[in-house]
Amino acid sequence: MLSAGLANVQHTKTRKSRADAILTEILPQIIVGVDTHADTHHVAVVTEYGKPIADQKFAATAAGYSELLSFISSHGAVSAVGVEGTGSYGAELWRVLIKEELKVFEVSRPNRQHRRIRGKSDPLDAYQAAQSVLAERGTSTPKTKDGPVECLRILRTARTSAIKARTIAINQIRSLLVSAPEMIRSKYRDLPTSAMITAIARSRPSGHPADTEHITALTLKTLALRYQSLRSEIAATDELLQEVLNSYAPLLTELPGVGVEVADQLLVTVGDNPERINNEAQFAALTGTAPVPASSGKTNRHRLSRGGDRQANSALHHVVLSRMQSDHRTKDYVAKRTADGKSKRETMRCLKRYVAREIYRQIFNPIAAPDITDLRPLRQQLGVTLQQAAEQLSQWPSNLSRIERGIANV
Repeated sequence: MLSAGLANVQHTKTRKSRADAILTEILPQIIVGVDTHADTHHVAVVTEYGKPIADQKFAATAAGYSELLSFISSHGAVSAVGVEGTGSYGAELWRVLIKEELKVFEVSRPNRQHRRIRGKSDPLDAYQAAQSVLAERGTSTPKTKDGPVECLRILRTARTSAIKARTIAINQIRSLLVSAPEMIRSKYRDLPTSAMITAIARSRPSGHPADTEHITALTLKTLALRYQSLRSEIAATDELLQEVLNSYAPLLTELPGVGVEVADQLLVTVGDNPERINNEAQFAALTGTAPVPASSGKTNRHRLSRGGDRQANSALHHVVLSRMQSDHRTKDYVAKRTADGKSKRETMRCLKRYVAREIYRQIFNPIAAPDITDLRPLRQQLGVTLQQAAEQLSQWPSNLSRIERGIANV
């Protein structure tokens, strides 16, 4: 009986899939565009030839999403949906559409010149989103935002705001100390930042609320405690970031110049679905490191790209600066390009492109770092001192010592 029941279930599924296929052939193919807002979403439907059919506004709630699905399915078989703002106002709508197994694209905002000519409204923006999907213009695959990379993004959001607040707090402390009474200034004048914060936090101001000296000392203590709280918050967030990174992409930080913060940012730029990036050229364009032609007349050159994710570009910039100071390969390359007549800006553009290529390969095809446990025994067996090895490799002896002990990356 069990086998008969399974056979009936399989037969029912087969009939349903055939019915869906027949229904798809009968119903007209439509393209859907959605202009998202905080409280409402405006939906527009066009045919596969671009002819407008209907548009309607829905509430950005669970009930509204159900009505939206009923609305678009009543006009035909949905080929694709273009949503403007899948990472913000349209995030929940994107999840609902994906559960319905619909093909969803992220649509860029309309061209400003086109908008200036035709005007702007919610229906116009929704139809523009549908037309963009139909023309395959200004569309991309949205990030899934359902994995460890999304956790990194959320943690980085809290960390960034905490760092800004900590900077504001220390700036306010220093500003107050500039004009504070001499009795207060003399206590903290020659102390470094860490010791000054600790001393102010441990102070016990006393006096009348209308006394300037007492209020100044009390405010300094409040700001110092806030600074310490923010510092603890940042340290806790860094530990969580390190833990997520170790479980998701532990080999990325093995690259020279790539620390936890840089690795986190680049992973956030790629997203939880890296398959949306087809090749390293697309990754370079996404990070703003793709060379842009800037030739004219007898001048033949390329310039830095000003597009892409600027935070990812900033992360690559920090990698390049780090390597220009400590990596001998990068130093040799900079000397070569300088001898060829390239400016520092052009050299850094080339270095960013090379770094983007290296990081792309490590993200999509991780390669384990070489084993370093035999470095010190091998050096001692050859009778080479740490100073001799450092001079031969143009490195500081302390750096080689850290590498041999496994504290630093190769």
